[in-house]
Parts: sequence; C-alpha cells; structure tokens
Amino acid sequence: TEATAVEPRGRISPQDAGIWSDLHAEAWAPITRFIKSQGAVAGIQLAHAGRKGSTARPWEAERGRAGVTDEEGGWEPIGPSALPFDGGYRMPREMTVGEIAEVVQAFAASARRADAAGFDWMELHGAHGYLMHEFLSPLSNARTDEYSGGFEGRIRFALETVRAVRAVWPEYKPLTVRLSCTDWTEGGWTLEESVALSRRLKGEGVDLIDCSTGGNVPHAQIPVGAGYQVPFAETIRRE
Repeated sequence: TEATAVEPRGRISPQDAGIWSDLHAEAWAPITRFIKSQGAVAGIQLAHAGRKGSTARPWEAERGRAGVTDEEGGWEPIGPSALPFDGGYRMPREMTVGEIAEVVQAFAASARRADAAGFDWMELHGAHGYLMHEFLSPLSNARTDEYSGGFEGRIRFALETVRAVRAVWPEYKPLTVRLSCTDWTEGGWTLEESVALSRRLKGEGVDLIDCSTGGNVPHAQIPVGAGYQVPFAETIRRE
C-alpha cells in the first residue's frame, strides 16, 4: 500500500486509505491473505500528510486550487508550524507537544493493526513533504521548542515515531523509512543530515532507508533524469 494514514487528518485527500481503526485492519486482512497465498509479501507504508493534507484527488483539483473545504470532506491540517505548503493549500495549525505525542502513538497503534492484519513489511513515510519530513526540514519547521532548532531537535519526532513503532512491530519483520535526502533548496534538509539521521535510525532498529528527494517546497529545482536518485542511496549505503 502507498501512504496509509494513521489518523483521519493524516490523509492526503478525503478518499485516502487508512489503518487508524480496527475495522480498517479487518478490511486489509483478506487482501494480505491473498497476496501471501500467491507467494508474495504484503507491505504497508504508514503515513501522515501533515500540512499537505485535506487536498483534492489529483484529477479533481481545479487549476491553482489544492485544498478542499470542510464541506467537501476536508479538515484543518496540522504541521510542525503554521506554514502552508503553497498557495491554494489550507493553512496548517501548529501542533502542540501533546498532539505530537498523540501522532507518535497513532503510528504505533497503526503498526499493531498492520501486524494483526497480516502485513509483513513496513515503511514509515518520512519523505515528500509529509509530516515527518516537515519536522526534519528547516523550511517547514519554525518551532521554538524541543522539536526544532538544530539537527537534534528536528529529528526528534522521527526518532520518537520509529522507537514507538519498532517497540510493537515484530523484530523479525523488516522496518524501513523513506527519506527525502535533500530538499533541493538552499537552507533545507541535506544529504549530510540524511546520512546522520540514517545512522541513528539504524541504531533504533530500522533495516533499510528508501531514498527519494524533494517534495517539501513547491518550486525546488530538481534535475530529474535517469538514475538521478541513485547517488543519494549510494552515499547513505556507503556512509
């Protein structure tokens, strides 16, 4: 599964899949059984859209308009800071420390459900401008508390989430994290920071880093081409 929300406001669009309730887990179970009956592994990507939530499905968004209203099934998105992703997106509300703890526990509860539903491989989405990435990057995290400032503060949410998930996700099942290894924007998250975070994640029981880039700011200049992501994975694997 692609981004599967750990709470309702963690969806990207109102139509996104989730696993924040036991009913969701029951609905996923026959799918994972079928996948495994065919000799394959059922994997799930747990995610929280953060400030990029409450948006229309791509084929429904009007030109220049991304956010959906409460009347259209939307909601007030949350993020590390009250900084919208772009024009047309809804203004996020800065999360309280208590809400951060609630989201960490939502990831853990969703991991338990994913295990019960028969998933055997898990990825936590920490890339593409979604909530975990928003905390990592100075471009989206302007907090003044223990979840911001320098590198240690900005990675705190990611480490707490991984720790909570690894505590309930069986040791024999792989746990992976997807990172945007650079924001492609001056003053943003960097490859060097990705390497440093990956070292920490390895110590927390993460088995693999899925290397992507970008997605946290709308106008980054990304040199898209064949294999352009490969050097990031190569550097993280080596270092």
